[in-house]
Amino acid sequence: MKGITAMVASARKLQITTWNIAAINNNPFEYWITYNESPGYEKLMSDVESFLESPGTRDVTVSEVFPDDMFSNLERRMTQDCGWPSVRGYWEDDFRNRKIISGFMKDSLLGSKRLASMPDRITNTINVAGSGSGDNVPVCRPTVINMYDGDLDTIDQWWSAWEAFMFDNTLEIKTKKGLETKAPYQMLQPIKRAKYPDITEEEEKVSLPLQTMCGAIFDAILVHIMNTVSDEWQPLKRDMVENLNKKKVPKTLDILESAIYINSDIITLQEVSAAFIDQAQSRPKLGENFWIIAPADMDAVRDQNSVIFLRKETFPDGSHAEITPLVESSFEKGVKVPIAKGDILAITTTDKDGIPFVVASFHGDTNGLATKPVLDAIMEAMSTDATLAGHKLLFGLDANTYEKAKPKKQQDVLEFGKHYVARGLTSCWGDVPDPKNYTTFNSRTYLQPQLNKACKQSDKRSNGDVNPKDFILFGKGDFTVRSTWKDNTGEKEYLEDTAFPTLTFPSDHGILATVLEPISPDSCGG
Repeated sequence: MKGITAMVASARKLQITTWNIAAINNNPFEYWITYNESPGYEKLMSDVESFLESPGTRDVTVSEVFPDDMFSNLERRMTQDCGWPSVRGYWEDDFRNRKIISGFMKDSLLGSKRLASMPDRITNTINVAGSGSGDNVPVCRPTVINMYDGDLDTIDQWWSAWEAFMFDNTLEIKTKKGLETKAPYQMLQPIKRAKYPDITEEEEKVSLPLQTMCGAIFDAILVHIMNTVSDEWQPLKRDMVENLNKKKVPKTLDILESAIYINSDIITLQEVSAAFIDQAQSRPKLGENFWIIAPADMDAVRDQNSVIFLRKETFPDGSHAEITPLVESSFEKGVKVPIAKGDILAITTTDKDGIPFVVASFHGDTNGLATKPVLDAIMEAMSTDATLAGHKLLFGLDANTYEKAKPKKQQDVLEFGKHYVARGLTSCWGDVPDPKNYTTFNSRTYLQPQLNKACKQSDKRSNGDVNPKDFILFGKGDFTVRSTWKDNTGEKEYLEDTAFPTLTFPSDHGILATVLEPISPDSCGG
């Protein structure tokens, strides 16, 4: 006896777990977290919010925080050491006189020109050669909003470290040309008016020194705000970095090794780094119990990949073949699908009863617009490739679907449900997913470069990303759901009113797991 008949006869079930473990966030303050271990966190973030929303007399001029002599020092480095044109006119006629909050931090035009966010994006955290392995850790710009652990007690301390980092440090980094040695200022890119039309022609010509100046002002203001509202913010930050950033991978692996998830037959993960894969394989429980399968064409730039764990007892031969290229070649012709390298992993395998499967893991784009095309491509590949005839689909994904989607800009969750049902599939949530069955709850704070996306403490649920994003799909005639659960604690419990990650739960997506029971071939559909 083989196949589904044998599985039914033995009463064997399948436990499938899916989890977007989320790439490591370099800024421990970026999202509101639930930090029950420290009451000081809520007060700090509330005080920062108050400073930015109602600064009053604290809305001083930029030159009172980033003084003229500091600018002159910066100007000398940019013109003499970098060979850039002078931006003294911009400083003296404009930026030095701006108010730090109303005239700088909340200037929407400054945001649309990317004059502060662009240099932050490039230099916030720099992955040097070997980052993520051994003692090689990323190099952080001296600022509040990353894992920098030097003292920032005064503006002078900050400036000394910032100047040395930007102009004196030379770092070995990986580029398309191979390994190159550069100082951080050499990594900055001109801001092009063609892409950012709010920047003027004159600003475009001096965009390198102009963004460097704005980046310095931005960091100085952040240090000033933090030291104004709290004497204890740096120890708090170090504790957050230790738990949210440095311990993220070990905590994630600990949850996967727990009694709740170690017995899964299939685990599909998204946003997985190469270092995570190496550490998972070296863990005795995971390495001994699972085949750990990564895409052949890994994403080395973002370092975010979809990965599949197959339980060795259930799938004794592991993965037969990766069919990701077949899936990607099955997209509808002429339609641009917003996927990146590493987002899709699709494989074939056979379980111990001889049942052939296609197993897939997928990380959807932010708006979920790739989710339906990717599902269609998988189904197209399975229906047109003769070698996949008879295979059963098991698909774990971060679909990035929304309860209240913006029409034509985001993927609506109910519309996605109709789509997979039309494909002969169902989900761990059934044919009609509940739009209020959320698997994410996160919202941005005021300590990040895009203040237009910040949520007030009182609005972090109503204005945050609280959506039903994660799914496990399978053939409607193949399996029925015995049980399904979601988890944002690591303990098979989901706390609906808890923003996450937390210090104990390391991702901004909940874990989703389901136990499936096979449908007998003799059944009428059940």
